[in-house]
Amino acid sequence: MKKVMYSSVAFSFMLAACGDSSEEQNEQEQNQDQDQEQTGYTVEDARGMEFTFEEPPETIVSILPSNTEIIFALGQGDKVIGVSDTDVYPEAVEEIEVVAEYENPYAERMLELDPDIIIGYEYGNNEMEQLNDLGLPAFAIDSAATMDDIFEDIQLIADALGVPEEGEQLINDMNAEFDEIAEAVEGVENRSVYFEISPSPEIWTLGTGTFQHEMIEIAGLQNVFDDVQGWTSISEEQVIERNPELIYTTVHYTEDPLEEIRQRDGWNTIDAVENDNVEQMPPDIMDRPGPRITEATRILAETAYPEAFE
Repeated sequence: MKKVMYSSVAFSFMLAACGDSSEEQNEQEQNQDQDQEQTGYTVEDARGMEFTFEEPPETIVSILPSNTEIIFALGQGDKVIGVSDTDVYPEAVEEIEVVAEYENPYAERMLELDPDIIIGYEYGNNEMEQLNDLGLPAFAIDSAATMDDIFEDIQLIADALGVPEEGEQLINDMNAEFDEIAEAVEGVENRSVYFEISPSPEIWTLGTGTFQHEMIEIAGLQNVFDDVQGWTSISEEQVIERNPELIYTTVHYTEDPLEEIRQRDGWNTIDAVENDNVEQMPPDIMDRPGPRITEATRILAETAYPEAFE
């Protein structure tokens, strides 16, 4: 590998002594070692594996759409040479070679591309470890659940790419955007919302411990399932009982998902359905744990409280 080596001992290649008896040469070599330590850096991925970079990566493969969005937001998009088949944003990814499907990275092609770093996360079949075993620099992040997790992923990727300051700035910008949205909806009469991520007959929603729930709160809304944890299945009767004022859904793979919601047995008694407050939300923005969660939060707030943003 050209620019990266991963091991359990950081900078071991820099710490070997030269053994020359000449005092002048020893001093020169010591200065050289110091220069190397200043230009090189080591980052530990989510698995505890250490990656030592002599210089920031110049060629990047991203096998997860949210990681790709983070890389571009950090100003490193021009270095991306491979993406997954589900990458759609930004538009520049349309011109980048697809080198992975879900749980199926194209290992042979990655060996041919010989990237300086491959950024992904652990799926169910230890794909990252398998790439490491082939000698590829597969750098794993955790699958983010909360906003803090997303911020940690952003900073970890920034550190790995040698742009830690850009990571800090991106996080600060996102928090500033959240503050602006929260300020805009401050004082509004909070409306209740049911957020659907999987349709009937196996309905799923989200509760606390998810970044979407945090988005809902920042947008000045009350999640009617704030008493459940994580992403979870629920019944149609539970939604009827909780009678949300608004229904938002990211379901997009069924025919007319909004009409399907309206036509469910007994749902015509729900305030959101009765008052035609059933809205489609963009899934690529709402569901991906990356920098665009600020945009997603603004969409939630503006849809619920348009008057607050006039």
